Amino acid sequence: MDKREVHASVKDERLVKKRRNQMIKGAVSLFKEKGFHRTTTREIAKASGFSIGTLYEYIRTKEDVLYLVCDSIYDEVKERLQQDLYQKEGTLESLKLGIAYYFKVMDEMQDEVLVMYQEAKSLTKDALPYVLNKELEMVGMFEHLLKKCQQNGELKLSDQEIRLIAHNIFVQGQMWGFRRWALRNLFTLEEFIEMQTSVLIDGLKKQS
Repeated sequence: MDKREVHASVKDERLVKKRRNQMIKGAVSLFKEKGFHRTTTREIAKASGFSIGTLYEYIRTKEDVLYLVCDSIYDEVKERLQQDLYQKEGTLESLKLGIAYYFKVMDEMQDEVLVMYQEAKSLTKDALPYVLNKELEMVGMFEHLLKKCQQNGELKLSDQEIRLIAHNIFVQGQMWGFRRWALRNLFTLEEFIEMQTSVLIDGLKKQS
């Protein structure tokens, strides 16, 4: 699914990206503190460091900000998983790297992920499917890595098993953010990644 079109009257793409990144950071802190409905666009503009007039040069509605948050998570995951994995596709190493990259994004963007799930209910019925499909596209990235391992003979998995395992990886990464209040008392991020990956890979090897 392509990006949902968010209107901007400014034509400088670099400036649009810069301003929207500022907007995302400002909005996420407000949404966490006050919730989507209680946060005003004027407050988002102030937290972002510019005027309400400038804000409306980059978005039309407050709901647009939630789209931008969703897209920022998706784009970051996609960028990380494309870093150097294609040269190693079809190997368990590529799968391990992909999992590590993803977990690190979930750590770095845990506030965005938390807000996205908390405030998805604030989206309209027409808008919600966009966010849910973006999530499925991220799951699809792991299906791709697993499928390549299957085709390369590294793992013996059915297509149905691949779909389920991809969802498991996706949820495990989010768990670090949602359960960080408990997990950080037990593990560092690196330890969490190592243990989760070992459990997954060992289980897949036994299954194969």
